[in-house]
Amino acid sequence: MDVGTLVSRAARRFRDRIAVDGPQGTQTFGELGDRVHRLARGLLVMGLRPGDRVLDLQPNQNTYLETDLALTIAGLVRVALNYRLHPDDWTRIAEDSGAVGIIRDERYEVKLDLPYEVVVGGNYEHLIGSASGLLPPPGDLVSLNYTSGTTGRPKGVRRTHQNRYASLVNMTFDVLGGPPSAEDVYLHAGPVTHTSGLFVLPFLTAGASQMIMPKFDAEAVIEAVNDKGVTHTAMVPTMVSRLLSTGESLQPLRMLAYAGAPMPPEQIRRAMEQLTPNLTQYYGLVEAIPPVTVLDAADHRAGGDLLTSAGRPALGVELRIVDADGRDVPEGEIGEVITRGEHVMGGYWGPAGDVHKVVRDGWLYTGDLGRIERDRLWLV
Repeated sequence: MDVGTLVSRAARRFRDRIAVDGPQGTQTFGELGDRVHRLARGLLVMGLRPGDRVLDLQPNQNTYLETDLALTIAGLVRVALNYRLHPDDWTRIAEDSGAVGIIRDERYEVKLDLPYEVVVGGNYEHLIGSASGLLPPPGDLVSLNYTSGTTGRPKGVRRTHQNRYASLVNMTFDVLGGPPSAEDVYLHAGPVTHTSGLFVLPFLTAGASQMIMPKFDAEAVIEAVNDKGVTHTAMVPTMVSRLLSTGESLQPLRMLAYAGAPMPPEQIRRAMEQLTPNLTQYYGLVEAIPPVTVLDAADHRAGGDLLTSAGRPALGVELRIVDADGRDVPEGEIGEVITRGEHVMGGYWGPAGDVHKVVRDGWLYTGDLGRIERDRLWLV
């Protein structure tokens, strides 16, 4: 199963439904599928070849979803650049990844001398309009996702199609609790470059709409939920705190997911009382695509010490707690969290680090400390 097949299926089955509602307008599934495949072909006609690394520098907007999908379908390796980073960081990531092309919004100027450049607001629409030809089968590598290592230098994590498909399955069944309905609407309240982007495929394949906010705004979130039909969203705890400060309710939400940092139990209880009782937490790493573990709505409602837990392992995820010598520790004792499964990265890119130091016999040594009790993970 590849992303191109999923996009084509959604475009065919849900052609006239609204797929995306964002700063650049609305698109049906048919329009989105057509533009994504045209863009994929256009990138190859330019001269890019499968396996080439392409930088993607955009804010939250419709075209980010298009480029994310098109790069994958074309067999190109997407290297997302966070627009909040310093331009020097963009340069370091470009050099480390060996990127030969960039897709950027016209609002961002970059000092990179690359053979291929596509500008949203410039030649982007012309490229889509003039594209033709066949698409090659995708390769194994789908993206390079950069994280800071212990040295502080960006470290490129190789994510594969297997990783992305594992995330699609687990975001759908563990985080969402099952496929969205056609009436559901997901709100990208945070950067699509982060874990909010992992909800793109679950909603796309289900024929459900997605709404994109240019930037987080608590009042706009409240309006989107209470007046525009948003049913699902995800954010970091600081964003939840800003919603709580408004005093408003978000009772129509079927899911409010949070990740990126622990949420204090008192804040969780306030969120369940004021915002919505349907809270879900998920945990993951750049090296292990989320979700690794999930604390679902039922565990949130059970309360007690479960509110300090990161939850149960997702489908197909193996977890162990080991000591400094890699031996399992007794249940309830603290050690290093290690994990194995199709969610674990394909390795590091280039000279970023010796992957054998962190992945041994298929087990990723996360560097996080934790304990396991009652089939749930507690991080320390």
